[in-house]
Amino acid sequence: MKEIAKQIYRISLRALAVIFIFTLALGSFTTAPAEDKSEAQSMVDKSKGTLVDLTSDEYFSWLKGYLKNARGVLIFPQIIKGGFFLGGSGGTGVFLVRDEAAGAWSYPAFYTLGSVTFGLQIGGEAAEVVMLAMSQKAVNTLLSSSVKLGGDVSIAVGPIGGGAKGSLAVPEVTADFLSFTRTKGLYAGLNLEGSLLVVREGLNEAYYGAGTLPIDIIIKKKAGNPDADDLRAVLEKASAR
Repeated sequence: MKEIAKQIYRISLRALAVIFIFTLALGSFTTAPAEDKSEAQSMVDKSKGTLVDLTSDEYFSWLKGYLKNARGVLIFPQIIKGGFFLGGSGGTGVFLVRDEAAGAWSYPAFYTLGSVTFGLQIGGEAAEVVMLAMSQKAVNTLLSSSVKLGGDVSIAVGPIGGGAKGSLAVPEVTADFLSFTRTKGLYAGLNLEGSLLVVREGLNEAYYGAGTLPIDIIIKKKAGNPDADDLRAVLEKASAR
């Protein structure tokens, strides 16, 4: 009976997370008839700002160290977390993939990150998050409609503080994703284990055209938008080997 109860709990938790993300992803429809290109461009610009902020922060020197070997980068300018007993977190961001042959980064695909957590939680938190895709598996899983962190792929918290300076080698990691988070608020930190990554189809189509999928943007390179070139340039400079 205990094992059955545990299984029901896990299923319920994931179901709540899916509902939370679905609601978040459709949130823009409450204030506008459809997602548009200006919303997508705003997210691209904010993502560039977050990348600049974290890579220029000496406390996140390890981020730049690992970024040199990352296969892809997820950037979330603002993850909101808050609640009482039942808490949720979520936000929208972009994903770019490194083309090893060309030595360049893809155009950004749009994703939503969301989770539901239980526990005694009072207060609220806003966080900037940069997640590095350290394996090809991490990149491949993001071609599907949704991915569970800690389930479909592994995730670890990246080190912070002084350390990865200049040409010093950084320790090898075995996790598929490595997360770096800068938070403000009453929470001690943001745990991304169990979170779901879901493709933001509306923003991808608004920015690149109807029917555009992440694989068209980050793998096949069939879709592009020069308005994202500034973000790509900042990422290329930050990840230079």
